[in-house]
Amino acid sequence: MDVFNKVAFTVFDQGVSWGELIGDVTGVICVWWLVRQVIWNWPMGLVNNVFFFVLFASSHLYANAVLQIVFFVLGVYGWWQWAVGRKDPDRLEPVELPVRRTTASEWAVMAAAVAIAWPAAWAFLVHYTDPAEPMWDSLTLALSLVATYAQAKKMIESWWIYIVVDAISVPLFFSQDLTLTALLFTLFGVLCVLGLRDWKRSYARDRQLIVEAAA
Repeated sequence: MDVFNKVAFTVFDQGVSWGELIGDVTGVICVWWLVRQVIWNWPMGLVNNVFFFVLFASSHLYANAVLQIVFFVLGVYGWWQWAVGRKDPDRLEPVELPVRRTTASEWAVMAAAVAIAWPAAWAFLVHYTDPAEPMWDSLTLALSLVATYAQAKKMIESWWIYIVVDAISVPLFFSQDLTLTALLFTLFGVLCVLGLRDWKRSYARDRQLIVEAAA
């Protein structure tokens, strides 16, 4: 644990620990690979979860710390989903999981999940921990859960949810002197915009191929 918390360098007079540095680097690689639909984003994300768990727990951002545990489980699920792909009756092996739109029923389920998880996590933090920013900490937890699930299913709109998460996370991390991580989530916001653009293009290409095949 001492190695995690040892200062690697300083940014704006704020110390950056080795745990924060490695967590940030693995996070950038993970999101970039996710943008490019590289399956190895999932195992890289698992490494990121370990380092971010220690970082957020030591900063009293307990919801974000617990979120890393859930992310780890969802990361394994996402890795499996992308590896298995989808069945094609005309092929013996599964084909790559396609990018798709979020259905109305999926939006309803995810909205309900956020509506339940946010106040539940908020209440837990207030009553059982010494939280730094319980309202925002718990909101990022709830939104991130549904966003990660949506990305495991390759839903385009997952990027919009993560853009909201990043918009909340940047000032949250700055308030806790996690300067490098706050800057990282600013970069994540940019990567999310790129991911949204690229996944929309991938979806459009797939639709065009379907139309051409049916012609």
